[in-house]
Amino acid sequence: MNASPAAKVIRETNFPGIAPLARGKVRDIYNLGDRLLIVATDRLSAFDVVMPTPIPDKGRVLTQLSLFWFDLLKDVLPNHVLSTTDFPAPFDQFKDELAGRSMVVKKANPLPIECVARGYLSGSGWKEYQTSGTVCGIALPTGLGESDKLPEVIFTPATKAATGHDENIPFARAAELLGKELAEKVRDTTLKIYRRAAAYAEPRGILLADTKFEFGLLNGEMIWIDEALTPDSSRFWPAAEYKPGGPNLLSTSSMCATTSNGSGGQKRRRDPPCPPKWLPQRAPSTGKPFASWSDASWTRKPAPKKNRRRGECGRERSIGRPRGTDGGTRNFIR
Repeated sequence: MNASPAAKVIRETNFPGIAPLARGKVRDIYNLGDRLLIVATDRLSAFDVVMPTPIPDKGRVLTQLSLFWFDLLKDVLPNHVLSTTDFPAPFDQFKDELAGRSMVVKKANPLPIECVARGYLSGSGWKEYQTSGTVCGIALPTGLGESDKLPEVIFTPATKAATGHDENIPFARAAELLGKELAEKVRDTTLKIYRRAAAYAEPRGILLADTKFEFGLLNGEMIWIDEALTPDSSRFWPAAEYKPGGPNLLSTSSMCATTSNGSGGQKRRRDPPCPPKWLPQRAPSTGKPFASWSDASWTRKPAPKKNRRRGECGRERSIGRPRGTDGGTRNFIR
């Protein structure tokens, strides 16, 4: 899962004579007829704001992580990936720029909900719990603290907002949007992927607090689209530094998200650059250099649990983003 060195930081793609179908917060999307070309840039977003300073090689890391998880969990659900090396004309002439950060994918019709699995109480779930003792209408035990592990993994869907932020919804509302049978399949698949991924990561020193998936329909069959278990769609914590009862160490994008909060939890539309100390060559998952994200990152022995320390800050996950395009409908997040 090695990310090859990038010749330059790519804030956005600009191929002469080729206009993108859409630009998301991080990804640029090009229409290939019955396929799409997805290019992960080095843009950094927090909430619904794209920060002015990109992170070198971020797009490569996100793409390689997605490919790793797509391949590992392909027995759970087929995914949309067709190729990461064969780019059709005229994109073949830009293969050096596309290498490592791009995927040619099947064009599916995305389902109209975000599929979120939570194994720990954090982010918007923690905020709702403090108010009502529930998360997306699911009653939780009393006395839980921030970042506490939940008694069992829960499925907490959200709507897909055209603008602004997505809204958490109860399962009953998801069933209204999808139909009961499909909603149950989406829920069961989401929880199965989460459990498999969490079980794989934890003995390797990484806790998967929560994550978001997108699924789509292609020829009547459900497939996994968008990205897979990246720090842009998930909340990862270093296991050795995990401490329940408060915020935990998070990713660069998460830390930058805290600078986007105004008083009273309001998010500002205009934001200062993310603090420079959080940016240079930082992996968006555990704060380690990008160069360290290799196969060894997932095969090392678990880190010792002693001398744990509290992380710097917490975050409110942003899974809302501008509406894009997939199969003529919408597409990918960051």
